[in-house]
Amino acid sequence: MTLSDRVSGLLELTRPVNALVAGVLTFIGAFVAVGVAVFDADPGLQAGAAVAATVFAAGGGNAINDYFDRDVDRINDPDRAIPRGAVSPRGALAFSIVLFLAAGATALVLPALALGIALFNLLALLVYTQFFKGTPGFGNLLVAYLGGSTFLFGGAAVGNVEASVTLFALAALSTVSREIIKDVEDVDGDREEGLRTLPVVIGDRRALAVAAGALVLAVLASPVPYFVGTFGVVYLVAVVPADVVMLHAAYVGFEDATASQSTLKYGMFLAAAAFIVGRAAIVLGV
Repeated sequence: MTLSDRVSGLLELTRPVNALVAGVLTFIGAFVAVGVAVFDADPGLQAGAAVAATVFAAGGGNAINDYFDRDVDRINDPDRAIPRGAVSPRGALAFSIVLFLAAGATALVLPALALGIALFNLLALLVYTQFFKGTPGFGNLLVAYLGGSTFLFGGAAVGNVEASVTLFALAALSTVSREIIKDVEDVDGDREEGLRTLPVVIGDRRALAVAAGALVLAVLASPVPYFVGTFGVVYLVAVVPADVVMLHAAYVGFEDATASQSTLKYGMFLAAAAFIVGRAAIVLGV
């Protein structure tokens, strides 16, 4: 195994695209909170630090998740870095610790609430990977919180967390659905390892029904920012494509969990874009 292969394996552990997307979501949370002021000196510095901390933490979380999942991955995904031997389990653990330390150091410049969210999320992530991964329902809810909290973190970093609460709730609902669908995909390996995920406990079809219910709830809640006056009619129009894609993902899930998960990812991106458009419309006075 060459040095290049090992470096590539370490980078793979972080799921770089996912980590960068988490950073983008944190920036969206900051933008929704303060608008174009996020590009000014002080808010921009805080937002940049929050984005960097998120990328480091997400990368570390993905790495330590692979460390704890190494036995399951030998069945579900043998091409990942640890099962195929590109990175040793000890190397993956050490790398995740380095990334977590980098995230913590970056977050130290942030306001107290943002720092508190960062520390709580780190603790929640470690508790999840060690104790609650593979528990029916609760593990999915914890991951959903962690995914949605990127928006809260961005808003808190620039001093206006309230503006990001609705976005957090919608993202959490979508994420819990996606996590359940992923568990359906991995049900054979999880059952082999004795993990009690939701589909293992209640069956694939019932788990998919729960996932679809969460998506429908997210769609029904999506107009809330318009009705409470956070955003105008431009947002209401922009969020329609996201709602359509999410409902399609819920329907497809009963026949093809993999296709549903992929479709849902696009729906979540469209929903985030709708919030950007909604905030931009307010800035422009549309």
